[in-house]
Amino acid sequence: MNPATMIRSDLSAERLDAVFGALADPTRRSILERLRSGSLTVSALAEPYDVSLNAVSKHIKTLEKAGLIKREVRGREHACQLDAARLEEASSWLAYYAEFWSGRMEALEQHLVNRRKRGKT
Repeated sequence: MNPATMIRSDLSAERLDAVFGALADPTRRSILERLRSGSLTVSALAEPYDVSLNAVSKHIKTLEKAGLIKREVRGREHACQLDAARLEEASSWLAYYAEFWSGRMEALEQHLVNRRKRGKT
């Protein structure tokens, strides 16, 4: 494997790790869901959660590091918006393995059908 390919692969793996790590927390998934409808300030994002503004800020930083949201400073307010590009990368990775497992299951099903036809159950 050529080193340039290996580096891209390592970067891709790091990005996927960050995305899946960020998605592992229900609060962060909820924040992403809320940002689907548009940009929100950090204060507005923090409103429905029974945690401190500092705790929500930590969740937002994790989402930023994973590349799932972008933050824009508007005077004293920080507005966040969803950036779905990394979600698309994760979705593509999952789709690859879904296709793999689908093929494996189809092969297993065909094997079982063939066994039944031969009278072996």
